[in-house]
Amino acid sequence: MMAKRDTTDKLDALLGSISADLLGVEPQQLAAKGIRVERLLLDLVRPDPLQPRRVLPERVHQPFHQGRLSPVQALREVVQMAQIAARQRGRPFNSPLDLLPDAETEEEQESSSEPSPEERLLADLLTLAITLRDDGQVNPLTVVDVSQGATQLFRIETGERRYWATWLLKEFIPGYRGDGTLPCIIIPGESASVFRQARENTARAGLTAVALARQAALLLLTVHGGEIPAYAVGNDFYRQALDLDLRTKQEYSADILAAMGGISRMHFSRYKALLYLSDDAMELADRYSLEEGKLRHLVGLPSEYHVEVVRQIIDLNLTSRQVEELCAASGEEQAQLDSRQDKLSRPARQLARLARSSNEAFGLELARALLQQERNPDIARARIASLRRFLDEAEQHLLSQG
Repeated sequence: MMAKRDTTDKLDALLGSISADLLGVEPQQLAAKGIRVERLLLDLVRPDPLQPRRVLPERVHQPFHQGRLSPVQALREVVQMAQIAARQRGRPFNSPLDLLPDAETEEEQESSSEPSPEERLLADLLTLAITLRDDGQVNPLTVVDVSQGATQLFRIETGERRYWATWLLKEFIPGYRGDGTLPCIIIPGESASVFRQARENTARAGLTAVALARQAALLLLTVHGGEIPAYAVGNDFYRQALDLDLRTKQEYSADILAAMGGISRMHFSRYKALLYLSDDAMELADRYSLEEGKLRHLVGLPSEYHVEVVRQIIDLNLTSRQVEELCAASGEEQAQLDSRQDKLSRPARQLARLARSSNEAFGLELARALLQQERNPDIARARIASLRRFLDEAEQHLLSQG
């Protein structure tokens, strides 16, 4: 058990490390503002369901914040997802610790396929958990006191990855000798700040383009007086910000752009526009950390195409230029279909004739023709994927005709 004096010294050190930039007040003013540092039981702390930076995958995030999964159950889901993904890539594991690099097999691991987002998430949390075990928790979490009456509860404002790493260390890694608590900077409920959370998010590496879109939405909704719930929400909540802008809240513009990492108005608008993406496309883009420069080209496409294009970006590792060309072609095809309606286009008639006259060599000839036309095998494969979609739609239409 940790000695009381030792605990006090560590908390004093944590207080001394708090900067004015983090909390917006000078360290000597913390007590006057009701801000304190304590060690809190893990069971009294919960992540923010609206946090733009997602740690848990979407299929775990929602059930956990709806109270259908405990923290341990949520982590078990994460471990199982990583195990399934690893098995599909031919590197099954039993214990989560098997994901950590091993000096003897490091060279072999480097030559294997790229880890899935689920494997990478679990490995990152494990690495952080081992660091916390060996070095202790240097940086406290920032939590907001949302207690009601005698029921104590604290919502994480910054530090969710450290929270999950501590649970992982406690429940999944042998030899845990902690006391089940976390060092936390406790902020009164009335002093909670979405701006402080945004600054912390953008100051750290790894915030995805989709997370930045959610961050932009949360800031806009806050300054426009929107209702900010305390429970898990879907993407439609963030999409409310598509009808809001900085022009009508000029007095907050500089603070919002600064909280977003000092970006320009143009980049702010581009991130916000990603909220037009379909739910499935947003989830995939978030999991694979796709860049805004690639995703911006999807915004003008019909939503039913979003997931397909995102999958092609992931599978073919398309560049921004290639995504732009692919989306431009898809947009032209859709515009032609919309304008012609029931009229049969010339390409459709040509394809129908080719279906009648094609032979065994046609596949090779088509591949060579696409390579000659596109001069890039990735774009050629993307064209084939689009053609396959059209053929599947044609088959479904014929089946519906009886």
